[in-house]
Amino acid sequence: MDKMRFLKGCAFGAIVSLALVAAAEAHHSYGATYNVKDQVKIEGELVQFQFRNPHSFVHIEAPDEHGEMQRWSVEWSGTATLTRQGINRATLRPGDEVILTGRPSRAPGERRLLMVTLLRPADGLSWGQRPDEVTD
Repeated sequence: MDKMRFLKGCAFGAIVSLALVAAAEAHHSYGATYNVKDQVKIEGELVQFQFRNPHSFVHIEAPDEHGEMQRWSVEWSGTATLTRQGINRATLRPGDEVILTGRPSRAPGERRLLMVTLLRPADGLSWGQRPDEVTD
């Protein structure tokens, strides 16, 4: 009887573990939201930096192909990952001029990117150049 209860507990634990792994993988499936084969470059002024979990966001005002200013939302990593990579809530400030590359949204006309690289020319701050600097 105890052996059967033990086996049922192990089976239940295995099922829960598999469900958690599947949920984590689904969360990180950027291919559903972003075109991961394409890359877009934008240059503009940082409007807002949301340093938060599960993902941080950078909001940029940048000109579109017609020179009209547009607001872009750029999805980045969470706070723990960025902190390990030297980024914190005070790293970026409104008014910073930045150059970003990112994976574009699959939704036509949506100004949303998944962060690939960031450069702040004023002081040379860069992110996305080293192997560990990838959006999780």
